[in-house]
Amino acid sequence: MEFRHLRCFVVLAEELHFGRAARRLAMTQPPLSLNIQQLEATLGVRLFDRNSKSVQLTAAGAAFHRSALAMLAQAEEAGRIVREIADGAVGQLRIGFVGSMLFRGMPQWLQAFQQQHPRVVIRLIEQNSQTQIDALRRGELDVGLIHTGQVPDDLQVTRIRTEPFVACLPAGHRLARRRRLPVAALQGEPFILFSREVSPHYHTRILALCDAHGFQPNLRHEVRHWLSVVSLVAQGLGVAVVPRSVERSGLAGAVFRPLLDATQVTEVFAVWPAAQPSSLGTAFLALAETQEETPGRPRFPHPPWGGLTRSGRSGGAHD
Repeated sequence: MEFRHLRCFVVLAEELHFGRAARRLAMTQPPLSLNIQQLEATLGVRLFDRNSKSVQLTAAGAAFHRSALAMLAQAEEAGRIVREIADGAVGQLRIGFVGSMLFRGMPQWLQAFQQQHPRVVIRLIEQNSQTQIDALRRGELDVGLIHTGQVPDDLQVTRIRTEPFVACLPAGHRLARRRRLPVAALQGEPFILFSREVSPHYHTRILALCDAHGFQPNLRHEVRHWLSVVSLVAQGLGVAVVPRSVERSGLAGAVFRPLLDATQVTEVFAVWPAAQPSSLGTAFLALAETQEETPGRPRFPHPPWGGLTRSGRSGGAHD
């Protein structure tokens, strides 16, 4: 039994006239008669009583008519759903992200995307960069928002944000009275920093920043999340160097000051499977690219939806 048999049967059952049914189906009467005969042969029953003057449904035909309508409706609904998924109207969007994206525009991107795609289910998974890369390669994520442009060859990557580091200080700290600080002013201060195991990118980047200004930071506390960094600073337990966007955390007791001579910057990259990019992931990145710029957030250097020049190659572990 094929769907063409069902369509022929339903139209003939509604018209009860071969000529009118054939015209509705845009065919001639002989192929319509052949389709009905093939369907009856498959089912092993007569669906119509027909003679030279009339066509009538048999009892079996009347019962089958209800089932045929349901099967065609299900097929049409399945086709509609598939088309909507292909067009990005429905489905599930799985986004991996590093925690700092909560302060870097991601909530606004998600809100705008959900307004445009109300039937899409968004699933957020907070993971470090290397875990996201592994998940993307296993097909467990559609898009990753990570801190490194060094990715394997089967992933595409583009930089979506660059911003400077700033000093994060307890509100009552002596350095908090200054509007700007040289990096060297932090020498000797107890530092709060991401652990190397959790965030090797930030750990290495901040150590390199201090080293470039002639000192090694006095590492006192190592944590896993940016809010933990700012919270410990707010409690007076040390100082930190953080991306400027972390100022939006809004925790009382912590202040942020620009670093006069910091040449190191922090970057965020979008990454996705190169061979089979998700249409929903593509739509999300396209929308994020159009969002209003904020300080520290450049426009994407090139469109993130296909045909990109790779900005990195495979490397070691990343946060």
